[in-house]
Amino acid sequence: MRVYLPSTLTVLARVLKDREAGPAPLTGYAVTPALREWYAAGDTEELEYAALTAAARASLRLLADDPEAAPRRVVLAAEVPDEAVRPARDEDDPARVEITAAVPWKRIASGHVDDAEAETDVRAAVAAVPAADAGDDDALFTVDGAEGHELLWYATQELVHLL
Repeated sequence: MRVYLPSTLTVLARVLKDREAGPAPLTGYAVTPALREWYAAGDTEELEYAALTAAARASLRLLADDPEAAPRRVVLAAEVPDEAVRPARDEDDPARVEITAAVPWKRIASGHVDDAEAETDVRAAVAAVPAADAGDDDALFTVDGAEGHELLWYATQELVHLL
């Protein structure tokens, strides 16, 4: 199953060093039955994009927890065995899953990272996430500003050059 792991550049450095994302349990985002039901009109590509976008938003929360990290959202796409993925049953986040084992580097397929041009909007979104989660429309607009930046795709062998 393709799973999107929210990350930061700091976490990415650790993943590269350890040659795995972990330890388990990990939060990820995937095309779940709940996401298919929520986004019934979407094709596979649109559903994958919705899961990637959910992981990018979760990356904002990781950035809030690590103020020293560069303000760039990072998402790692990985192929995880189905038996290691459990739906999180989160009505507010239908793509959220729990991964029950560390993800070896060889299972990571690609990285998706903000360009440096997004840093100002990402920094503002990180500060706005708590209020956005509480339903503040202005804060939601600020978070959407970061989400307006497309994440750039990187092959796994290119990720080291981002650090």
